[in-house]
Amino acid sequence: MSKLKLIAVGGALLASFPALADDEPRSYMSFAGYTGIFHTPTAEVLDKGYFDFSYNNQLDYRGNSYLDGHNFVFAAGLFEGLEISGAIASTTMHDNTFVLRRQRELGLSDEPSKRDLSFNIKYQLPVIPKEWFSVAVGAKDFGGAANQYETFYLAASKEWGNFRFSTGVGSNSRPHGQMNGVFAGVEWQPWDWFALQVEHDAEAVNAGARVTIPERWLFDIGRITLTSRFYSNTEIAENETFWGINFTMPISRQARRPNSVSPAPSAGRYSATADAQEEQTPSSATQRSVESNTHSEHNATNSTQHEFSPQQRTVQDSAQRAQTEPAERGNNEYRSGLTLQAQNLRAAILRDGFEGVSVGFNQSAHFVVQFENYVFKRNDLDALGLVMGRISETVYESGAEFTVQLVTRGMPMLAISGNVENYRAFILGDAAPMLDMRRGKMQPVNGVAWAGMPDANSPYFKPRVTLGPALSTRLATELGVYDYALALNASIDVPMWRGGGLSVSAQTPVVRTEDYERGKAFGRFNPDSGLTQAALYHTMELPFGIYYQGQVGFFQEFNDFTGIKNELMWLDQSGRHQISTEFAYLNYNDYRGYNDYQTASYRYNWVERDISFHATAGRFFYGDEGAKLEARFWFGDGYVALFAQATDVNVAGIAFSIPLTPRKELSITRTRYGQVSGNEAWRHSVGTRIGESANTLAVGRAHHLETPVSLERTFFNQGRLSPLYIQNNTFRLREVYLTYR
Repeated sequence: MSKLKLIAVGGALLASFPALADDEPRSYMSFAGYTGIFHTPTAEVLDKGYFDFSYNNQLDYRGNSYLDGHNFVFAAGLFEGLEISGAIASTTMHDNTFVLRRQRELGLSDEPSKRDLSFNIKYQLPVIPKEWFSVAVGAKDFGGAANQYETFYLAASKEWGNFRFSTGVGSNSRPHGQMNGVFAGVEWQPWDWFALQVEHDAEAVNAGARVTIPERWLFDIGRITLTSRFYSNTEIAENETFWGINFTMPISRQARRPNSVSPAPSAGRYSATADAQEEQTPSSATQRSVESNTHSEHNATNSTQHEFSPQQRTVQDSAQRAQTEPAERGNNEYRSGLTLQAQNLRAAILRDGFEGVSVGFNQSAHFVVQFENYVFKRNDLDALGLVMGRISETVYESGAEFTVQLVTRGMPMLAISGNVENYRAFILGDAAPMLDMRRGKMQPVNGVAWAGMPDANSPYFKPRVTLGPALSTRLATELGVYDYALALNASIDVPMWRGGGLSVSAQTPVVRTEDYERGKAFGRFNPDSGLTQAALYHTMELPFGIYYQGQVGFFQEFNDFTGIKNELMWLDQSGRHQISTEFAYLNYNDYRGYNDYQTASYRYNWVERDISFHATAGRFFYGDEGAKLEARFWFGDGYVALFAQATDVNVAGIAFSIPLTPRKELSITRTRYGQVSGNEAWRHSVGTRIGESANTLAVGRAHHLETPVSLERTFFNQGRLSPLYIQNNTFRLREVYLTYR
């Protein structure tokens, strides 16, 4: 009872100070690996689209005491109200705990040893209005093997001025009793850079302070928080004072939409927002219409509609010129005007670096643009936005229309049509865009005359070099907190014919930890130096919207193979549903034998929430059979994924994919002889066994043969090249033009 009185008195003293901060209290990452105070959670969660990395030196040693050790926490806000984190707890960084354990058994040492990897999740319930109070439920170190920190809790928080009051109840079986019962805490933030915190964690009272270095002092990259837990009345701590540091930043700047945008109503042949879409036409390229139902989205870039940026003034000049053109002109003058506009448009698109460019028009002032995108490798949507912005800038003919055809390796992938004046008004922030979209080839446009030679700046026989890391890691093993082997991978793609070309990859080791040296525990997983893949690939569109890609050649996947890999993919007309299959037959180069695998996959794209769900089942690369489920939470051009797989062992984990190349490729890296760029979708994952008593390593389970060129990544923009995706990201079409004009 005396501890609860201490909290009440402390809260009363804090409440006696005047309110000095205008902002509501900031949420912080606790020492335990969830948003909270030091040991206890609050009902707040990390904001959607934010990542937090933290370190603190307070180690909870087997639920018996607090030692001076190492805690690493990686957290992300994946969804509105959903926070996930992974934590590593260790007594030492590099000591071999097998040796320490044996020495302790023989009485040669009394040094404690511990190293643990855990997963945490927290969800803020949306059913209670936030102006009342917030409620969250969470779990720490659940579902895996050897769950030494397993805890479940319910927390409630109420903000009052610059105070936050929290309470809740937790349950666990740890001996010291922390978070096993009722807990409570108070936070006071008198300034936006400083906060005082006090809590009772069901075992002891703790108090401390936070100091934050704001984003504006760090070039708007992120913010740093320094933490000191300077008081505790616990009797099981090695030190009374512990400290920590956090770095918080947005996962992607492109994920920050100007406003929340509802899906546009469809004026096409079927409803894009219905769960079950009913096709109204046998055409495989179903027409889509995009009309944003909010204008505030398009006005967010400017403070008012009447203050134009230099880019917008260029477009406005085209609009004024269209209005002042005489209504009656001779046929020759009219055609000369169309020719000049088409030539200017063609020159602008070529200056942007696009390839395979064809620009034409007909007597009805319908302008047609066809191009291939090697400029915005991270997202084809940006290329479409810049090209359509160029049309609004250079075409001033009254009543003009346009069709843009995006081509990949000579294959038509997506077409967008619209009215030039409407799109120009969209760029200026005065209207919503009316766009008709269809997958595949565009609708025929009659009587097109091409300005200059078609397919200018040919993309064929230009080597495309992609550089990126090849990383093998082991986390929180008995050999160390973090072991790794890093290599530099270079992939060369040479498009040679429609849908096909040559793909070659090689790598060279850069740096590794001692445990990845030859003869050491992880030595066999050290990336080899030399050729890793060399294959010819061919892609084609089959009837009923099915795409096929085959690759024949050399593949290195721990062993050397020669064989063939095949992919088949089908997408529905909107791009919400995707079904694919992958099968390969590979002969060992150094042994008598072969390896084959077959998998089938389904993907559901919840594009309104930037989430995609993936399910794969079959026989995987190393012969294990079973299924894998994955949810990807997209932030701009990257994502954070949660996965679970059940083959011969059960594994769950987290993965992330990030672009390692600029949004727009630098002009100095693109020449008429080739191109050098970074990996636009580099992925890394960490997994752990679940449902078992021991957490032994599981290597290569549910594995696919990854290739630099694939249907989903190369031809379908990581599965995002669809009318539905563009419909829900129209703000980016305008933003990319205003950024790179």
